[in-house]
Amino acid sequence: MTRIALLVSLCYVTACSDQQTAAPASEALDRILGRSMTQEPVIRDFDPAQVARGQAIFRNNCAGCHGQNAEGTPDWRKPLESGRYPPPPLNGTAHAWHHSTEELKRFILNGGPPGEGRMPGWAGILTDQEIDDVLVWIKSLWPDEVYEGWYTRIENRP
Repeated sequence: MTRIALLVSLCYVTACSDQQTAAPASEALDRILGRSMTQEPVIRDFDPAQVARGQAIFRNNCAGCHGQNAEGTPDWRKPLESGRYPPPPLNGTAHAWHHSTEELKRFILNGGPPGEGRMPGWAGILTDQEIDDVLVWIKSLWPDEVYEGWYTRIENRP
């Protein structure tokens, strides 16, 4: 409740100030949550060979469900008759970026997420290196702002 009151107060003060430019909402949220405001820009430094390997592995093993370019299934937000959801996009337009690399790796190895979809586990089929390659390719598809948000708020959360 205190954080909500603080957020409302911050919005009121920002809206009523004489400043010509207001801080973006993400900066206000970072201040409220006590996150560092002086972070370096996020730069993707993916190995092009790893990205290419990941794309090939994805297309050979994952594209049948998630699409050749990780675009997912049409109507992926609508449950199937079974109550489960179809494969979502992995290209930054769905929720894959809400999970850390380790969580994504666990989903690939063990299947899941439990109860939500029908993704099989790939443990014993794909090696750790192949999974890492696929994850790098998937992250290479994400728009810069999605990748930066994921990297700063999920992958490297305080």
